[in-house]
Amino acid sequence: MAQRRHHYERAFEAFLRANRIPYISVDEARRALLPESARLTLSGDPAGVNALKSFDFVVYSPDPGQPNLLVEVKGRKVPHVPSGSGRKGRFECWVSGDDVESLPEWERLFGPGFRACFAFIYWCDGHPPDGLFNEVFVQDDRWYAVRSVLFRDYAQHMKPRSRKWGTMHLSAADFDALSRPMLGVPHAASA
Repeated sequence: MAQRRHHYERAFEAFLRANRIPYISVDEARRALLPESARLTLSGDPAGVNALKSFDFVVYSPDPGQPNLLVEVKGRKVPHVPSGSGRKGRFECWVSGDDVESLPEWERLFGPGFRACFAFIYWCDGHPPDGLFNEVFVQDDRWYAVRSVLFRDYAQHMKPRSRKWGTMHLSAADFDALSRPMLGVPHAASA
């Protein structure tokens, strides 16, 4: 197991291990050695100042007919909404501009057998309500739930969240329609 700084990444790695899903964690402290022809800078940056942002995991599909995943973990806290309050909790699904620019480049570098995706790891105060998530687990005395969205699907529906911070997000309806459980997902649907 790689040394993970954030509990969301540690939780996701524990989820993969518990479900015996083959993966490789990316060591963000080290840069990959690639062929000279590989473009590791973002378009519009000929000086190479803005290198590609690393993703977090390569997750291998147990089904040879499905692509492997280049996973960027996004940890989010689910706000506690008291029952009977009439308020509805919102599941944040924002990503950075660096993610949006870098993930398709990684997908291109890895080739047609790989798809980039976001894994949204939600930290819940307690067990999430039944039917809300398919994949719920406990790691280090914290409840987590997992949803994933393929990058290509996300990119087709994303909208600016904050121009100041350079973040994008999906509407609640789009997130509900596009997100899937991590296990057993036919990730080739958008191929």
